[in-house]
Amino acid sequence: MLDHIGLGVADYDASKAFYAKALAPLGIALVFEVLPETSGGYGPAAGFGSNDKPYFWFGPKMPPTGALHIAFAAETRAQVDAFHQAALAAGAVDNGAPGVRAHYHPTYYGAFVIDPNGVNLEAVCHKAA
Repeated sequence: MLDHIGLGVADYDASKAFYAKALAPLGIALVFEVLPETSGGYGPAAGFGSNDKPYFWFGPKMPPTGALHIAFAAETRAQVDAFHQAALAAGAVDNGAPGVRAHYHPTYYGAFVIDPNGVNLEAVCHKAA
């Protein structure tokens, strides 16, 4: 199952204003924003969703990941580790070893790879160790 998806956008502020208006009728709103000064170099990023769960993300396009990010939900941290190892063995390029990404939340445990098509893939577990 998908945990979230992210897009690279050309104009972050214009995109944030657009999606705030366009998604409001669906009950989807900005629920989390990663700011450059608090992200360790990963921001800005806007997380839109519902019930305090961001599942639609976007931020400026950044190489090598281009314009698409797909995160798959993992039940355990061991699954995240196994995904990372299997993807690398299958030919992916490392884009972030398994570990906690506290700038999202304290138990966010994810791993990132770039697939053969240039897509930034992630496996993420939100549960505590």
